[in-house]
Amino acid sequence: MDITKFVHKAEALTEKKYFLFDANGKTLGRFATEISKILRGKHKPNYTPNVDTGDFVVVVNANKIKVTGTKEARKVYRYHTGWVGGLKEVPYRVMLKKNPEEIIYRAVKGMMPVKSKLARQQLKKLKIFKNEDHNLQAQKPLVVNI
Repeated sequence: MDITKFVHKAEALTEKKYFLFDANGKTLGRFATEISKILRGKHKPNYTPNVDTGDFVVVVNANKIKVTGTKEARKVYRYHTGWVGGLKEVPYRVMLKKNPEEIIYRAVKGMMPVKSKLARQQLKKLKIFKNEDHNLQAQKPLVVNI
């Protein structure tokens, strides 16, 4: 009979790796699911849902991400300023030009579990860069090809 071993917080703090993803020409949703798997730690055999066993993710070329169908024309990002009538809408094309990092961040955040301390902690391990340049060469990230 196999016994499932759960990881405790102290054991999960060891061996955090860095993975490098290139968003050039990738589809947004499929790309975000792969990133969320790594952030949550589902790629490891010692995955435990209530402990942060995930690794760091570095995303480059965020401005070259793609969407399928008519999403490029119809997709809208909304946020509220906190003032009365302060609902703001930003179309996908404008967001891609001004802040492409936010597109990937929101897609990955939507694929994380419920709003909790654990989800926020795991999202802090996501580093997104607009272009090819990033400042995490010292961590020697492993290049991932999807």
